[in-house]
Amino acid sequence: MAYLGNRPAESYASFETETFSVSATTNYTLSHAVTNENEIRLVINGVVQQPGSGKAYTASGTTLTLTSATVSGDVMYAVYLGRALQTVNPPNASVGTAQLASDSVTYEKIGYNANSYRNIIINGDMSIAQRGTSTSSITSSGYHSLDRFRTSYDTAGTWTQSQSTDVPTGQGFAKSFKMDCTTANGSLSAGSFLAIQTKFEGQNLQYLKKGTSSAESLTLSFWVKSSKTGTHIANLYDADNNRSIAKSYTISSANTWEKKTLTYAGDTSGAFGNDNATSLELKFILVAGTNYTSGTLATSWESSTNANTAVGQVNLADSTSNEWYVTGVQLEAGTTASDFEFLPVDVNLQRCQRYYYLVASGSGINIGFIIYNTSSNTNSRVQFSTIMRANPTLDITTGTGYYRAYRGGGSDDITAFTLDTARTNYMYFYDSSTSSGTVGYGGVLNTNNSSSYIAADAEL
Repeated sequence: MAYLGNRPAESYASFETETFSVSATTNYTLSHAVTNENEIRLVINGVVQQPGSGKAYTASGTTLTLTSATVSGDVMYAVYLGRALQTVNPPNASVGTAQLASDSVTYEKIGYNANSYRNIIINGDMSIAQRGTSTSSITSSGYHSLDRFRTSYDTAGTWTQSQSTDVPTGQGFAKSFKMDCTTANGSLSAGSFLAIQTKFEGQNLQYLKKGTSSAESLTLSFWVKSSKTGTHIANLYDADNNRSIAKSYTISSANTWEKKTLTYAGDTSGAFGNDNATSLELKFILVAGTNYTSGTLATSWESSTNANTAVGQVNLADSTSNEWYVTGVQLEAGTTASDFEFLPVDVNLQRCQRYYYLVASGSGINIGFIIYNTSSNTNSRVQFSTIMRANPTLDITTGTGYYRAYRGGGSDDITAFTLDTARTNYMYFYDSSTSSGTVGYGGVLNTNNSSSYIAADAEL
């Protein structure tokens, strides 16, 4: 059919209708005010009526006036035209993807942080363990297994720490961080303390605007499981300004994965340093003596006080039956938790390698080329695949039988390594053990034992 002007809508056109209770009268009341009769179409007994003075009907405001009265049995309704009369929500599940423009729904509109790397935590899915998947007999602080998660320890029993395959069902995780108490401490000293912590560079946190009136809140979300129910504390510590805040969470059901979400208010005092040093620490506290529990829990930012750090914390070291698991750890700006940000394993590994770069581990691994500086000294260089946080230290197995230099005409045991030069993208190291090489000749350095490892360490 031919038409004038704009082509009429063929779909998605919707008009409100109003059906009247008919009586023998010429006057009816509209539910919506109109300027004149041209803003409605009146239908009586299936016939569209002609609007206008001297015609079938007129309308003004909420008054509808018919030229001829209706009679009982007539069916009459009006269709409102030309303007939106109200805003209504569409029915549930009525809007499909085909109805949405590609840029009409933004992450900001739905309250979702779409920024890549919104998770401040590195290795929050516990997938990377360069140092090894299990370490037993832990009675000291340090990085013992999973990357970026450090143990802070003081007289709190003995522990085995491992990368576990016990994970919450259907959440996409393959690994978790496990702490297993192997020697109990049921009578804690005042200074007893055990926490799993991870640290962050200040230059990665500037967008949080800490120390200003616009300081961002932080939301921590994670999956946790423990054989011991009760209260646990998760603490944030500002290392630049010695300030802290703590929140408690409850293990409600033993041996059951539970998701926890904690929100920490933004701190308007004390800016983070814009550098590669530690500015912020997250601590999952597992054991705390009275030095850390005798005050009032610091649920708002304050000058850090030990006594206010872990008030209410259960003693996870009081039985060798106690275990604690965590995975899916995410810390992000804002007051709501988004879905966990899964990263490809190569991206996750390289982010971890900024802090700890495992060059070789195990037996028969080629570390790199060596040059004989003297008949009893070789020099080696290792190039890193990523820029490390700072010039690293050499972390290496020492002793006889761990490394060999293979050269033309034979091989030599290498027993004593010394770091010569370290940069954020490479390191030189040399040995001073007995060799019988030829000055200026080269060879290949290999690991020679299942316990051999060599790494560059630039941890916070």
